[in-house]
Amino acid sequence: MSWDPNPVPRALRCWSLRRASETALQSSRRAVEDQLKIRGHKRDADVFELFLSKKELTEVIDLSRFKKLKYLWLHHNKLHGITFLTRNYCLTELYLNNNAIFEIEGLHCLPSLNILLLHHNELTNIDATVKELQGMLNLKILSLYQNPLCQYNLYRLYIIYHLPGVELLDRNQVTEKERRSMITIFNHKKAHIIQSIAFRGKVDASWGPKSPFKQKPAQRVPSDFGFANNVDKTVFNDPEDAVFVRSMKRSVMTLTSMNWNTVPTREERYLEEEGTEPAQMLTVTLR
Repeated sequence: MSWDPNPVPRALRCWSLRRASETALQSSRRAVEDQLKIRGHKRDADVFELFLSKKELTEVIDLSRFKKLKYLWLHHNKLHGITFLTRNYCLTELYLNNNAIFEIEGLHCLPSLNILLLHHNELTNIDATVKELQGMLNLKILSLYQNPLCQYNLYRLYIIYHLPGVELLDRNQVTEKERRSMITIFNHKKAHIIQSIAFRGKVDASWGPKSPFKQKPAQRVPSDFGFANNVDKTVFNDPEDAVFVRSMKRSVMTLTSMNWNTVPTREERYLEEEGTEPAQMLTVTLR
């Protein structure tokens, strides 16, 4: 059992922390009330925006009373966390940049959020940050630069991969090239499928795509059975399945040329009349 040789200072420290928290909340409450007076709001239902930046705030009172709050400015304060936004479902723009925030637990409760600025903070855990933001399907503009987590080697592509709805990240537009790159790096299975489709191939069935046919349990032929090395040794109970699998493994070749039967001769061009059909292209696809 641990024994504190000096219990009075310990109790005093706890009292000091509680006192500091109460003081911080009082400062926050005064800042909110001042904003309501400036805006002339008498009812909480009339509050659509709150400007609380540059108030030296370390904590913020619970803002769930403002059900219709849409715009909230809290930048350039001294906040460490976000626990004051629990039922603000209408919030669309949140400005939290230039604080001392080290975790963003609680932001997942904001499904309508469209703009989130978190740059110049102390976020270090990129996985926890992404997990908290993944539920925001309407999030389009996000800034996280000047946080310790930005030192991650593939930070930008990692964020784009896990938050595909974001269109503007750290003041830079998300490009199609970046989206392709993040698929190649973080989703090898999807990249394989895309490349297979691009080259008219067939995805390896071992990766478990949904096949258009039901393959019955495969049987293996005896080891001494004479098969060439380039022949699939899987036996199907239904011959149609075998034909389909083999056809899908072949490459596709497309040939396009002029249909010379539709090209007019010199004499025909000389005697050309209105309404003559133009020459046609002929396309042949082989597998």
